[in-house]
Order: sequence, then structure tokens, then C-alpha cells
Amino acid sequence: MSETLVIAAVALAAAAIGALVVLLLRGRGNAPDPQVSELARQQTELMGRIAAMAEAQQQTRVELTQTLHERLETVSQRMGQSLEASAQKTAETLGTLTTRLSVIDEAQKNITQLSGQVVGLQDILANRQARGAFGEVQLQDIVTNALPPSAYAFQATLGNGKRADCLIHLPNPPGSIVIDAKFALDAYHALRNARDEAERAVAARQFRTDIAKHVADIAERYIVPGETAESALMFMPSEAVYAELHANFGDVVTKSYQARVWIVSPTTLMATLNTVRAVLKDVEMRKQAGVIQKYVGLLMEDVGRLSERVAGLERHFELAEKDIRQIRTSTDSISRRGEKIQEVEVGDGDTDALAPAAAKRDLLTS
Repeated sequence: MSETLVIAAVALAAAAIGALVVLLLRGRGNAPDPQVSELARQQTELMGRIAAMAEAQQQTRVELTQTLHERLETVSQRMGQSLEASAQKTAETLGTLTTRLSVIDEAQKNITQLSGQVVGLQDILANRQARGAFGEVQLQDIVTNALPPSAYAFQATLGNGKRADCLIHLPNPPGSIVIDAKFALDAYHALRNARDEAERAVAARQFRTDIAKHVADIAERYIVPGETAESALMFMPSEAVYAELHANFGDVVTKSYQARVWIVSPTTLMATLNTVRAVLKDVEMRKQAGVIQKYVGLLMEDVGRLSERVAGLERHFELAEKDIRQIRTSTDSISRRGEKIQEVEVGDGDTDALAPAAAKRDLLTS
């Protein structure tokens, strides 16, 4: 608007000068003055140039306004589309992240539930009254309190048709382990109640024979290649019998080791099952850890995709910033051209008449 006012002011000044020339011509009569005629011609030429400049300025302004409007509309549309697409992709990524975190939370609950199913050592030690019962009852009580239900089976039938008192399920290696309860109570009582060395020798021989027979039976029946572990457990429910065996019958214990049959008492069975429990817990935790690791990997992939999309959004903002800088450059150019127009002055004489032409050249070359 300021450029138009300047041009209008210049036009009015030119018109005033033209009127002054007309008055001078009338004051001198009909005798034409060459200088006055030249001044009138230059004035007419100046008015034509000013009119042409006003029209060109108006056309330039319309074109610049239209260009600015089109660029702003393009930038706004591009930014809107980019923001909408980025928002949609971000929402999808967050939804996927929520699903993956739910799966991880469920896996953590499974680990907590597995830990809650395993009882502490003090629960097993408190079961002292059950040790007075026969082998299978006490065996079931210890195993039930020590291991989760999925880790064992009572009265399980093997592939060879033999029925085991308890079968502990373990992964390969070592494989499932059979526990068979044996109670050499009669021979032990005879040994303890012997009145002389002869009776004691007979009772000791019977005790040794009974234990050896139990060991041989377990090795033959409950160690099945390809189905069970390479060893089995013989559960002896009495701590006293177990102590007598290890104190005075070391050769029997050695033969049981050679047959891969490990003799355990309630206390040593407790320690053995504690180790089994740790192995089972480690296996389950490895399974759950594998699930967690898998989904953490997928989670990291989602985070990587999210980072790439944020980088894309950043590039869109950089393009928008570039367009804004170009718009600023055009605006600065318009401002400079307006300043050049404001500097145009019209004076008297031949030298002042040439000033608008020089100012126009400066305007066009700026």
C-alpha cells in the first residue's frame, strides 16, 4: 500500500508541474519557448513512465501475493499430512508396545506363580511325624511339599511295564529319575536287638543281603535306557537305618554307587529334591527368559522404527523451515524494492529530470 501512495504522490507532482508549464505558455502568449516545450515533453514522458511503473508494481504485487498464498497453502497441506501420518504411525507403535508389555507382564506373573509353588526348606523339616510311616507315604509327603505338581508322578508305569513309586520329570540330560521306597526294617531291628556276636553277624548278613537285593531290583527295573536317567534313587524312610548303613556297611554303599543307585534318607532326599527344584526352576525361568528376550527384541525393533519415523518428521520440519526462509527472502526483496521507490525524487532542470530514470535502473538491478 505504501508503494502505491508513493507512486500517486509522484503522479500528482508531475501533474502540478504540467499545470505550471501550461501557465507559463499562456503567460508568454503564442510565442513558443523551446525550453518550455522540452520541459513539457519530458513531463509527459515522466508521467508515462510513472504510470508504467505503477502498473508493473501492481502486477508484481499481485503475482507475489498469489505466490505467497500458494506456497503457504502447500506448506500447510504438507505439514498437515505429515503430522497426521506420523500421529497414526505413532498410535500404532504405542498400541504394539502395549501388547508386548502385556505379554512380558504375563510372563513375569508365570515366574512369580512358579516361585510361589515351591515351598521352603523349613516346611520339609517340620514334617517329622510322617517319618514314622512306611516309605511310600513319607515319600509322597516329601515330594509333594518340595516340588510343583507338574514335576512328578506317583505310581508311574514305565515302558518296560514296571510301576515306580515316584517319577521325577527332568529335562534331558539327565532325564526322568525314579525314586523307589525301600524299608529294611526287620533286618535292622534284628541287628539292633542282637544279644551276642553270633546273632549280630547273622543279622548283619541279612541286612547286607536285603539292601543289596533292593539295589539290584531298582537298577534292573527302574533304569531304562532312552526313557529314564542313567541312575535311580532308593528312598530309605528311617534316618537311623540310613546312619547304620553308612556307618557299618560301607561296602554295600559302594556297590550301590557302582550300580548307579543312590540311597537317600528323608534329610538327603530333601537336599536332593532341593537341587531338583532349582534345576526345574532354572528350566522354567530359561523358558520365560526366552519369551521376554524375544519380545524385548521386538520392542527394540519398534523403538527403532519409531526413531526412523521421528527422523522423517524432523526432515519434514526442515523442509518447512526452508520454505519459510525462501518466503522471508522474497519478503526482504519486496521491502528493498519499496525502499528504492521511496528514494525516487522529481526536481527542476535537466539534471533532476534524469534522476527518475537512474532510480528506476537502481530499482531493477537491486
